Amino acid sequence: MHPEYFAIRRDASAEEVLDPRRPAPATGEARARLRVVTLEHEVGRRIADRLHALVDQGAAGFVFDGLEASAAPFLRKLLPELRKRHADLTLVAATPGLSREDAVEVAGCGFDYCLSSFGWWDMKARWLVEEHRTLAPICPLLAEITPAAASRASDPAAAHALLAAARFTGTGVIVPGDFAARLKDHAGPDALGERSIPQGGIEFLTSVGAPVTGLVHYDSLAERDARWAMVLLLNPTGEPQAVPATLLDGQHLRLSRKPGGGDALAVLAPHEARLIELENPRAINSKPRGSRKAATSAATLPRIVIENLAPSVAGGPFAVKCVVGERIDVSAHIYADGHEKIGARLLWRAEDEKEWRAVPMLEESNDEWFAAFAPERVGRHEYTVEAWDDRFGYFRESIGKKVEAGVAQPVEFEEGRLFLKDARDRADAGHRDILEQALGQLAQAGDDRDRRDVFTDPAVIEAMEALDPHHHRAIAAPVLVDAERREAGFSSWYELFPRSMTDDKTRHGTLRNVIDHLPRVAAMGFDTLYFPPIHPIGTINRKGPNNTLTPEDGDPGSPYAIGSAEGGHDAIHSELGTFEDFRALVSAAKDHGLEIALDFAIQCSPDHPWLKEHPGWFAWRPDGSMKYAENPPKKYQDIVNVDFYRPDAVPDLWLALRDVVLLWVSEGVKVFRVDNPHTKPFAFWEWMIREVRAAHPEVIFLSEAFTRPKVMYRLAKIGFSQSYTYFTWRNSKAELTEYIEELTQEAPKDFFRPHFFVNTPDINPVFLQTGGRPAHRIRAVLAATLSGLWGVYSGFELCDAAPLPGREEYADSEKYEIRPRNWRAPGDIVEDVTLLNRLRRSHPALQTHRNTIFLPAHNDNIIYYAKPAPDGDEMILVAVNLDPHGAHGCEFEVPLWKLGLPDDGEVAVEDLASGASFRWQGKVQSLHLTPDDPYRIWRIAPEGGAHG
Repeated sequence: MHPEYFAIRRDASAEEVLDPRRPAPATGEARARLRVVTLEHEVGRRIADRLHALVDQGAAGFVFDGLEASAAPFLRKLLPELRKRHADLTLVAATPGLSREDAVEVAGCGFDYCLSSFGWWDMKARWLVEEHRTLAPICPLLAEITPAAASRASDPAAAHALLAAARFTGTGVIVPGDFAARLKDHAGPDALGERSIPQGGIEFLTSVGAPVTGLVHYDSLAERDARWAMVLLLNPTGEPQAVPATLLDGQHLRLSRKPGGGDALAVLAPHEARLIELENPRAINSKPRGSRKAATSAATLPRIVIENLAPSVAGGPFAVKCVVGERIDVSAHIYADGHEKIGARLLWRAEDEKEWRAVPMLEESNDEWFAAFAPERVGRHEYTVEAWDDRFGYFRESIGKKVEAGVAQPVEFEEGRLFLKDARDRADAGHRDILEQALGQLAQAGDDRDRRDVFTDPAVIEAMEALDPHHHRAIAAPVLVDAERREAGFSSWYELFPRSMTDDKTRHGTLRNVIDHLPRVAAMGFDTLYFPPIHPIGTINRKGPNNTLTPEDGDPGSPYAIGSAEGGHDAIHSELGTFEDFRALVSAAKDHGLEIALDFAIQCSPDHPWLKEHPGWFAWRPDGSMKYAENPPKKYQDIVNVDFYRPDAVPDLWLALRDVVLLWVSEGVKVFRVDNPHTKPFAFWEWMIREVRAAHPEVIFLSEAFTRPKVMYRLAKIGFSQSYTYFTWRNSKAELTEYIEELTQEAPKDFFRPHFFVNTPDINPVFLQTGGRPAHRIRAVLAATLSGLWGVYSGFELCDAAPLPGREEYADSEKYEIRPRNWRAPGDIVEDVTLLNRLRRSHPALQTHRNTIFLPAHNDNIIYYAKPAPDGDEMILVAVNLDPHGAHGCEFEVPLWKLGLPDDGEVAVEDLASGASFRWQGKVQSLHLTPDDPYRIWRIAPEGGAHG
């Protein structure tokens, strides 16, 4: 009757021959074109009548399937028509499959519910929540468990979890009959039980890739408005899964504190669904201070902000480290509200000075201000930054701009005159005369430019700055600075065992014998001569050669087993000599440009006098024995440790140890290498070093702490001048670059001075064991040029690296026996060591680690870096072949840009090892390094620069 209101599907059978002149026969179903149907049309009336008839026959509701947005006008009339006769009728729109826009249009037609796409959800995809966010505010959603979804949940636990998810995400649930029967037959845990679910917004609490799915359902559309919520945790896997620790991160709602809840975030069982409740915790309210007094007090708070002072040391009242005369570049972020001009200055002083010294600060950009100072004396200093509202400065700048623009007004010049007058009235005689003269010039000025020139006169500016009342003055908390003598940052150490300074292994070397070796050590260019402990050595549990437990008569034992009947830390081993001998050695060393460094090792042999004199300083076992020292895997059966916190040890042990150091200071020792300080209390070191350096600020402490970085850094913060480092085990280009950049570009640069020892009596690196003479030369040049502090243990210059098999220790270690040596031998590297120390003394660029800049060298076996001089006039370049077994070459880049030159510029070059001079043209150059010739050290300067 009305074919125009229907879409008819037509198709031809396979047997028929298609005739394009005739329509194909109709097949399938005819679908009403509801976009053109109205209730007034016969088709529309028949649809309505048919639905009314079905209701009259007992239908309680309808699911409208196959809808399109174009049917919306018809539906908006049909649905109210149905409800006029059947008020309780339930009308549901099947929106799955529709575009989001079409679903919104259909949902807004007046349906009681819309079907969500839950039946196709995989328990993870985001679109279910996006659908809910779009449709739920328009029309409540029903979650339908489709037959396909029900069949996938074959496990009873999975089926119950599917039902819980449907109930959680929908206002109601539609389930297949057989699925409901299956749930009834396999009763399982009902995650939701009788608890109600809020009907606000839904969000995911977990990521798509998380093994657990977490959904939160609020009681309002937005989380910010929610007062409570429920969370559904789903484990869609067949394995137990932990709930993510970040589940509630960023949520203002927290776990409910209702009793009996158990561990809501416990591990989820396979296919478990768990419901947990969230509540809105009470906000923290404080009593408002609404009084006039509080407002008045607030008005006195600083208007000017001073923050991010640098350099500074985080973690406590710790000092920035520098050496006397070193320039300290200070920066701070300084700003205020409004557009007023800020004045700022750096203030600094020595600890024993009352008056501050002032240095004007300059703003470079973005509220960043800079100034510098250089401590002039050894000892502790402090600096701070102050800033103020520079009202005259602001006036001076603004009047200059207005005069140039021709818009200056008489009243503004009157403001300026009042500035001068007020300053004159409170000025001293000298400044008063300058300002009187300025006021007279201002009165006689003929035009605005003359008046402006009065305010910009340098003498007037200086007087006004001196007399500035510093309105709204702000001052930062002071920063401590520890200025040490030059050797704290630049020194070359040589370590030897005095007892080995003999030509006969059976004859113990003496302190007097050491004097004979001073010329040799000084000739190599070292300035610090360091000894392991020189105190009496214990006999109980004395170690034999190679750390054996079976010494023979005459074995000297380890010098670290300190103390015997002869004395302890305040005594000298009798076979080494006397205090008179020691004083002679200190004096002779000074004559050779050397100073003596001693090892301060807080440990005792079992026959140290303190065990009898002060048993309360030690921790004893119940059977009266004492546990020997360990540093796993190393064991020290010949050593026992003091206990710093025993009742009898505080403060007597602390004072006794301090006095040991002061004793040796009185004997001319100003440098101490401290053994394993990380195994002693931080508080002790901070107190002791402060005590010693308060009276003797020239004393230097080297920390021998091969431990975790944060512990090493803490020791530096609390007072150690220098520290051993991980350099010993950094061999590759990447390892060295990363480590040096950590020390030069990150926080440690302001307090941690790395001492690059190439070897120690305890550490015979594998690189040296296996790399022969080339390896020793490589490590020497790296240590000597990367840091201002480097050191060698005697024998290194002889390339002595015979190891104990499979260990980083020397065979026949000097720690346990006397080892005479021939101090020159074929293949030694004495000339390399001497050259390096000479270059270090001659070139300030090699006297610090902080100026190291790694540069491109296109071969991972070649490390290449620059060391600019402090004055910027020259630059040292170092290239090292890191492979002791093979030759390598590469192209490298000359840092012409650092010298202000173009890429095709020219520099004068001096090979500091050979003395050859030449030129480089252009940024890219090439080199070839062999194991027998593993490094280059060049000095470059712009063409025409002086050579030295």
